[in-house]
Amino acid sequence: MGWMLGFLIALAAIIIISAGVKIVQQYEMGVVFRFGRLVGMKKPGIRVIIPFVDRMRKVDCRVVTIDVPSQEVLTRDNVTTKVNAVVFFRVMDPEKAVIEVYDYKLATYQMSQTTLRSVLGQHELDELLSQRDKLNQVLREIIDSATDPWGIKVTAVEIKDVELPAGMQRAMAAQAEAERERRAKIVHADGEYQAAERLTQAANIIATQPSALQLRYLQTLTQIATERTNTLVFPLPLDLLAPFITNRRAGLQSDQPASQPSSQSGSQPGAQ
Repeated sequence: MGWMLGFLIALAAIIIISAGVKIVQQYEMGVVFRFGRLVGMKKPGIRVIIPFVDRMRKVDCRVVTIDVPSQEVLTRDNVTTKVNAVVFFRVMDPEKAVIEVYDYKLATYQMSQTTLRSVLGQHELDELLSQRDKLNQVLREIIDSATDPWGIKVTAVEIKDVELPAGMQRAMAAQAEAERERRAKIVHADGEYQAAERLTQAANIIATQPSALQLRYLQTLTQIATERTNTLVFPLPLDLLAPFITNRRAGLQSDQPASQPSSQSGSQPGAQ
């Protein structure tokens, strides 16, 4: 009987110790209730509570990630799209997270869904595609203000993907292509305008020096001659032949007075 009594006492001691000694992890906080009333929190480590009287509920204080599934959103410009997001939050006040809300994770998840649909429905599609950082900040502030009474701090909200209808994708692709063509035409026109200005300046400079025009003409002939062609046809300016024409006319005029006396002398005997 003695050993049986000792065994029962040891068993009772083990049960009491296991009920009164709790281990709180580094990333947790322990919320203690006594007879259903909140009496305080326990920090990480080995903590002792009153067995069978106190009840401890551990709360994870690490950052929690919630993946919000695709939500069908009708934008302000009447475009139906699907948007999904991810929400990052953590428990800042374990007492409120346990007392104020039944399940803070589920509540934050539902709040994120409804806020995502309502906020994005107030913006146009272009804002949704080009101003994600701004929308992420707006979503974070709204969700954080709604979960603040629960002791929840929303650290970030990120829109992951925006799914557009096939017809809208084709329309946006056509718009982008037209925009690129417009820019290409503008660049080409600017190049033509600048080239015309340079050519005008070059023509004005060449017009002041006739020899420069001849040099430019010869340079053009040199460039043409490098091509693999069998026949090269090019115009010959009369200015190059002007000295030869002048010398020929001068020679003809110098020979004409010498021939006139011989003809006159030859006609006199016949007349006599």
